[in-house]
Amino acid sequence: MEDLYINASPTSPEIECRFSEHTLSIKGESYPENAAAFYGPVIERVQAYVSSCSMATITVNVSLAYFNSSSTKMLFSLFGLLNQAALANNLVRLNWFHDEDDDTMFEFGQELHDDFGALVFCDHPVAGS
Repeated sequence: MEDLYINASPTSPEIECRFSEHTLSIKGESYPENAAAFYGPVIERVQAYVSSCSMATITVNVSLAYFNSSSTKMLFSLFGLLNQAALANNLVRLNWFHDEDDDTMFEFGQELHDDFGALVFCDHPVAGS
């Protein structure tokens, strides 16, 4: 499967999916005009990727400084797919990077940990962001 790369914009994050290396990353800020239009193709590609995975170790790196409520819905869809992949005998590690002083991002990460229990959740507070 061909890798996927989307440059960051002022309102959307950088997306990098290196399917051949089993790594996905999202970083930046996410408040696109239409979150479904932005994330829809990403979710489709990840769906196709995870459906072909068996016994894979998948690393997901998320470093978002901010995201709005419509992005939250799309991120939950994405993490749901990854959780299903973990339930299907893949090891999915979610690295959640956030400013150490950002309680909102920390709490959202904890919510992900609670809601998607099949993922191996790793919290990474970052100093001085």
